[in-house]
Amino acid sequence: MVDPALHELTGEWIIDPAHSRIGFSVRHAMVTTVRGAFTEYESRLFFDGQDPTRSSAEVVISTASVDTGVGQRDAHLVSRDFFDSDNYPQMKFASTNVQFIGNDAYRMTGGLTIRDVTRPVVLEMTYIGHVLDPFGYQRVGFDGTTTIDRSDWGLTYNSKMAEGGSMVSEKVRLQFDIAAIRNAPAG
Repeated sequence: MVDPALHELTGEWIIDPAHSRIGFSVRHAMVTTVRGAFTEYESRLFFDGQDPTRSSAEVVISTASVDTGVGQRDAHLVSRDFFDSDNYPQMKFASTNVQFIGNDAYRMTGGLTIRDVTRPVVLEMTYIGHVLDPFGYQRVGFDGTTTIDRSDWGLTYNSKMAEGGSMVSEKVRLQFDIAAIRNAPAG
């Protein structure tokens, strides 16, 4: 059963980029993990606190905004080998279904579009909480994750290691650490 306190959260929300992170992690050279994030995106979220199945999310991300903290790697990621940002400047997630699983857990199914290829993904989401901030805005927090196989979207660039294995893992973990605010101050 959905917590009755969530009923008041029903409405339109936007992701607060100053307090959110849309990121990823991927194994590199089979021995380490590279982490990165996208710094530019737009969102439209609708949360129905009484009937989560009526909730929805759409996030459009600028592929050129990828940031791993290493300029040379970022330049490679926006090249034709990976995101091909000149030809595919955006990737998009659009939900198709939301389920309440229990204990603040939700499952969001949707289509992830990268390089004009759309494939279904399932995000495991956790409700973190909500608060009225000092500026009169309602804020809500969710964390979500999923793991994808990047080759499903045509991201197949790789190099083989001398000892076997690949330079870049096919499996990529996506992370959504979301702080969302209502479009207008509360009250």
